[in-house]
Amino acid sequence: MQAKRFVVAAVLCSALAALAGAAPLLAQEKIVNPLDYPPPKPAFAGQTNAPPPSKPSPPVNVETIITRIPAPWAMAFLPDGKILITERYGEMRVASLDGYYSAPIAGVPPVKVVAAESLHDVAIDPDFVRNRLIYFTYFAPPPGEAPGVWPLKYFYDDVFKASVSVRRTMRVGEERLARARLSEDETRLENVQVLIDGVNRRIVFAPDGTMFVTGADRFRFYDANYDGEDHEVTDPDILRNFTGRVIRINRDGSIPKDNPFLADPTVLPETYSYGHRDPEGAAINPATGKLWVVEHGPLGGDEVNIIQPGGNYGWPNVSYGRRYNGAPIAGTGATQKPGTIQPIYFWYPDVAPGSAMFYTGKMFPEWRGNLFVGGMAARALIRLVLDGDRVVAEERLLTNLHERIRDVVQGPDGAVYILDDDGQLLRLTPKK
Repeated sequence: MQAKRFVVAAVLCSALAALAGAAPLLAQEKIVNPLDYPPPKPAFAGQTNAPPPSKPSPPVNVETIITRIPAPWAMAFLPDGKILITERYGEMRVASLDGYYSAPIAGVPPVKVVAAESLHDVAIDPDFVRNRLIYFTYFAPPPGEAPGVWPLKYFYDDVFKASVSVRRTMRVGEERLARARLSEDETRLENVQVLIDGVNRRIVFAPDGTMFVTGADRFRFYDANYDGEDHEVTDPDILRNFTGRVIRINRDGSIPKDNPFLADPTVLPETYSYGHRDPEGAAINPATGKLWVVEHGPLGGDEVNIIQPGGNYGWPNVSYGRRYNGAPIAGTGATQKPGTIQPIYFWYPDVAPGSAMFYTGKMFPEWRGNLFVGGMAARALIRLVLDGDRVVAEERLLTNLHERIRDVVQGPDGAVYILDDDGQLLRLTPKK
């Protein structure tokens, strides 16, 4: 019955998928065309509009492995070559490269689907062969509320009608990271444990064994006035605790002893960086070991950031985008402020980045060390060629498919695997 309920809800609320990552967007707010406004000036050469690479990508073969996956969000390869796939309407399944797609895995906690909130990322523990642990992020309904799909206004319009003091008493739901043991037969989750609240986007394992998790701006907990005259947020504790964050924890949920804010009792101890908006893509650069994050701007201003411990990335006071009605961000439209870190790259207008991956395989030698971004609004797989920490070229692939690319992962065979919003699992290999 649960699976049927979510499928029906998915049909009734399919418009939510198109808004994923576009938060906050009020039901009554008219969206304008970013091209009606002059593009923002970059802070340095090469920060946007990089030229095409001198050597284009080789022709690729696109193989469809699975079709009609209900609203996929993320995937992760298991050691046996199968793939765990999460669906935004609260299901997790196992897929195999011969086209098999399992029934929903039992034991997934209740999920609330509203706006861009849902079941999101899944990651496999580095010691999975020994412990069979997986990690996943999701939006949990408040106590006593059944899982289900809610109209957009319940997360945005109804919140912004209330004062901050009332908002903070609203039981809308909770962003959450959990871990569980995947049963030997891959049909159920066992021993589900909530590790931390407040984040529910991407999960990345760091080279030192700790874990980064990204979370979107929690605008409902502070006076973020998107539906009126916009203004600057000056309280440092609000910025560090409620804007979009990257957190860093150990795999058991404990706090690393070298996290940047442990000496400040007013900052949540897991916080690693802040001032993000909606960081839906994240990956470790194998050349440096640093975390790179790709995040949604508002109307334009999608960013690529290299994460520094304790860093302030500017939101909601600094952005290369605009509000959805065309007004400048924070009243001034500032793209730079002292104490904030510049993105190494931004897009205007939007590409709506859904994922990020550094390619390290042998199947595509031309791509080694490149950063790939799944573009939803761009309807393309975006290839960024790097020189150290700078983007020197941009190429858009698979534009002929006209698909919103949700997730991109390198497989153990060196092929590139893609989930799109039409529910397809695709495999990219060199065309012979």
